[in-house]
Amino acid sequence: MIAPETLGAIGAYVPRSAQEASDQRLILLYARQHPETVLTRENEIAHITSSGFIVNAACDRALMAHHTLRGAWAWTGGHADGENDLLAVAVREAYEETGVHALPQTGEIAAVDILYMPRHVRRGRFVSTHLHLNVSYILVANENERFTVKPGENTAIRWFHASEITAPLFHADDAALYGRLWERAAAGL
Repeated sequence: MIAPETLGAIGAYVPRSAQEASDQRLILLYARQHPETVLTRENEIAHITSSGFIVNAACDRALMAHHTLRGAWAWTGGHADGENDLLAVAVREAYEETGVHALPQTGEIAAVDILYMPRHVRRGRFVSTHLHLNVSYILVANENERFTVKPGENTAIRWFHASEITAPLFHADDAALYGRLWERAAAGL
Protein backbone atom coordinates (compact mmCIF):
# COMPACT_ATOMS: atom_id res chain seq x y z
CA MET A 1 0.00 0.00 0.00
CA ILE A 2 1.42 3.36 -0.96
CA ALA A 3 1.80 5.58 2.11
CA PRO A 4 0.52 9.16 2.30
CA GLU A 5 4.12 10.24 2.97
CA THR A 6 5.27 8.71 -0.33
CA LEU A 7 2.47 10.44 -2.23
CA GLY A 8 3.33 13.64 -0.39
CA ALA A 9 7.01 13.45 -1.35
CA ILE A 10 6.15 12.90 -5.02
CA GLY A 11 3.59 15.71 -4.84
CA ALA A 12 6.06 18.08 -3.17
CA TYR A 13 8.57 17.68 -5.98
CA VAL A 14 8.71 20.88 -8.04
CA PRO A 15 8.63 19.95 -11.76
CA ARG A 16 11.13 21.76 -13.99
CA SER A 17 9.38 21.16 -17.30
CA ALA A 18 5.96 20.54 -18.81
CA GLN A 19 6.94 16.89 -19.24
CA GLU A 20 7.74 16.50 -15.55
CA ALA A 21 4.56 18.32 -14.51
CA SER A 22 2.47 16.02 -16.69
CA ASP A 23 4.29 12.88 -15.53
CA GLN A 24 4.02 13.91 -11.86
CA ARG A 25 0.28 14.56 -12.22
CA LEU A 26 -0.30 11.18 -13.90
CA ILE A 27 1.88 9.28 -11.41
CA LEU A 28 -0.07 10.76 -8.50
CA LEU A 29 -3.41 10.12 -10.20
CA TYR A 30 -2.53 6.50 -10.97
CA ALA A 31 -1.07 5.89 -7.50
CA ARG A 32 -4.24 7.21 -5.86
CA GLN A 33 -6.38 4.99 -8.12
CA HIS A 34 -4.29 1.89 -7.38
CA PRO A 35 -2.88 2.40 -3.86
CA GLU A 36 -2.78 -1.32 -3.03
CA THR A 37 -0.73 -2.40 -6.07
CA VAL A 38 1.17 0.60 -7.48
CA LEU A 39 4.28 -0.25 -5.45
CA THR A 40 4.36 -3.83 -6.73
CA ARG A 41 4.78 -5.68 -10.00
CA GLU A 42 1.36 -7.15 -9.25
CA ASN A 43 0.15 -4.06 -11.09
CA GLU A 44 1.07 -5.16 -14.59
CA ILE A 45 0.06 -1.90 -16.31
CA ALA A 46 2.21 0.54 -14.32
CA HIS A 47 4.15 0.47 -11.06
CA ILE A 48 6.55 2.65 -9.12
CA THR A 49 10.28 2.28 -9.60
CA SER A 50 13.20 4.23 -8.21
CA SER A 51 16.51 5.04 -9.88
CA GLY A 52 19.85 6.45 -8.85
CA PHE A 53 21.95 8.62 -11.13
CA ILE A 54 25.41 7.95 -9.68
CA VAL A 55 28.04 10.67 -10.05
CA ASN A 56 31.51 11.16 -8.59
CA ALA A 57 32.17 13.94 -6.07
CA ALA A 58 33.26 16.36 -8.82
CA CYS A 59 30.06 15.63 -10.79
CA ASP A 60 32.10 15.16 -13.95
CA ARG A 61 31.62 11.40 -14.32
CA ALA A 62 28.61 9.09 -13.99
CA LEU A 63 28.63 5.38 -13.22
CA MET A 64 26.52 3.32 -15.64
CA ALA A 65 25.79 -0.37 -16.08
CA HIS A 66 25.32 -2.17 -19.37
CA HIS A 67 21.94 -3.75 -18.65
CA THR A 68 21.33 -7.23 -19.98
CA LEU A 69 17.58 -6.77 -20.50
CA ARG A 70 17.85 -3.48 -22.40
CA GLY A 71 21.11 -4.24 -24.15
CA ALA A 72 22.26 -0.69 -23.45
CA TRP A 73 24.14 1.43 -20.93
CA ALA A 74 21.85 2.84 -18.27
CA TRP A 75 21.59 4.10 -14.71
CA THR A 76 20.82 1.85 -11.77
CA GLY A 77 17.37 1.36 -10.36
CA GLY A 78 14.57 -1.03 -9.79
CA HIS A 79 11.12 -1.86 -8.59
CA ALA A 80 9.81 -0.59 -5.27
CA ASP A 81 8.48 -4.11 -4.53
CA GLY A 82 6.18 -2.76 -1.81
CA GLU A 83 8.76 -0.39 -0.27
CA ASN A 84 7.60 3.20 0.40
CA ASP A 85 11.12 4.55 1.03
CA LEU A 86 12.01 5.22 -2.60
CA LEU A 87 15.39 6.73 -1.73
CA ALA A 88 16.31 3.50 0.06
CA VAL A 89 15.22 1.56 -3.05
CA ALA A 90 17.52 3.70 -5.25
CA VAL A 91 20.48 3.28 -2.88
CA ARG A 92 19.91 -0.47 -2.53
CA GLU A 93 19.61 -0.98 -6.29
CA ALA A 94 22.79 1.03 -6.90
CA TYR A 95 24.69 -1.26 -4.55
CA GLU A 96 23.08 -4.46 -5.85
CA GLU A 97 23.81 -3.56 -9.47
CA THR A 98 27.33 -2.16 -9.06
CA GLY A 99 28.72 -3.15 -5.65
CA VAL A 100 29.45 0.55 -5.06
CA HIS A 101 28.39 2.29 -1.85
CA ALA A 102 26.61 5.31 -3.32
CA LEU A 103 25.16 7.89 -0.95
CA PRO A 104 22.41 10.44 -1.60
CA GLN A 105 23.67 13.82 -2.75
CA THR A 106 20.77 15.57 -0.98
CA GLY A 107 18.08 12.93 -0.50
CA GLU A 108 15.64 15.08 -2.48
CA ILE A 109 13.81 13.75 -5.53
CA ALA A 110 15.78 14.79 -8.62
CA ALA A 111 13.20 13.88 -11.29
CA VAL A 112 9.90 12.12 -11.93
CA ASP A 113 9.31 10.35 -15.22
CA ILE A 114 6.97 7.84 -16.77
CA LEU A 115 9.18 5.36 -18.57
CA TYR A 116 8.10 2.83 -21.20
CA MET A 117 9.16 -0.78 -20.71
CA PRO A 118 8.84 -3.01 -23.78
CA ARG A 119 7.61 -6.58 -23.46
CA HIS A 120 10.31 -9.05 -22.54
CA VAL A 121 11.05 -12.36 -20.87
CA ARG A 122 12.35 -12.10 -17.32
CA ARG A 123 13.55 -15.20 -15.47
CA GLY A 124 11.66 -17.40 -17.90
CA ARG A 125 8.39 -15.46 -17.57
CA PHE A 126 6.81 -13.25 -20.22
CA VAL A 127 6.29 -9.65 -19.07
CA SER A 128 3.93 -7.47 -21.11
CA THR A 129 4.67 -3.90 -22.13
CA HIS A 130 4.10 -1.63 -19.13
CA LEU A 131 5.08 1.69 -17.57
CA HIS A 132 7.55 2.51 -14.82
CA LEU A 133 6.38 5.43 -12.70
CA ASN A 134 9.91 6.43 -11.85
CA VAL A 135 11.30 8.60 -9.07
CA SER A 136 14.99 9.52 -9.46
CA TYR A 137 17.67 10.55 -7.00
CA ILE A 138 21.23 11.80 -7.40
CA LEU A 139 23.71 9.49 -5.69
CA VAL A 140 27.41 10.12 -5.13
CA ALA A 141 30.10 7.43 -5.13
CA ASN A 142 33.86 7.30 -4.85
CA GLU A 143 35.11 6.71 -8.39
CA ASN A 144 38.06 4.72 -7.00
CA GLU A 145 35.80 2.23 -5.25
CA ARG A 146 35.84 -1.17 -6.87
CA PHE A 147 32.64 -2.09 -8.69
CA THR A 148 31.31 -5.51 -9.62
CA VAL A 149 29.13 -6.79 -12.43
CA LYS A 150 25.89 -8.45 -11.35
CA PRO A 151 25.39 -11.49 -13.60
CA GLY A 152 21.90 -11.64 -15.04
CA GLU A 153 21.42 -7.88 -14.48
CA ASN A 154 24.33 -6.33 -16.32
CA THR A 155 27.38 -7.27 -18.37
CA ALA A 156 29.66 -4.32 -17.62
CA ILE A 157 30.00 -1.23 -15.44
CA ARG A 158 32.03 1.89 -16.13
CA TRP A 159 32.39 5.59 -15.45
CA PHE A 160 31.38 7.95 -18.28
CA HIS A 161 32.17 11.62 -18.87
CA ALA A 162 29.18 13.81 -19.78
CA SER A 163 30.39 14.08 -23.38
CA GLU A 164 30.08 10.30 -23.75
CA ILE A 165 26.38 10.16 -22.84
CA THR A 166 25.24 10.22 -26.45
CA ALA A 167 24.13 7.83 -29.16
CA PRO A 168 25.10 5.20 -30.14
CA LEU A 169 26.16 4.14 -26.63
CA PHE A 170 22.89 5.40 -25.13
CA HIS A 171 19.30 5.54 -26.35
CA ALA A 172 18.39 9.13 -27.31
CA ASP A 173 15.65 9.45 -24.66
CA ASP A 174 17.99 8.07 -21.99
CA ALA A 175 20.75 10.50 -22.98
CA ALA A 176 18.33 13.42 -22.63
CA LEU A 177 17.16 12.20 -19.21
CA TYR A 178 20.73 11.71 -17.98
CA GLY A 179 21.63 15.18 -19.27
CA ARG A 180 18.86 16.69 -17.13
CA LEU A 181 20.01 14.72 -14.10
CA TRP A 182 23.64 15.69 -14.68
CA GLU A 183 22.70 19.39 -14.67
CA ARG A 184 20.80 18.89 -11.42
CA ALA A 185 23.70 16.97 -9.85
CA ALA A 186 26.17 19.71 -10.78
CA ALA A 187 23.83 22.33 -9.30
CA GLY A 188 23.45 20.29 -6.09
CA LEU A 189 19.74 20.18 -6.89
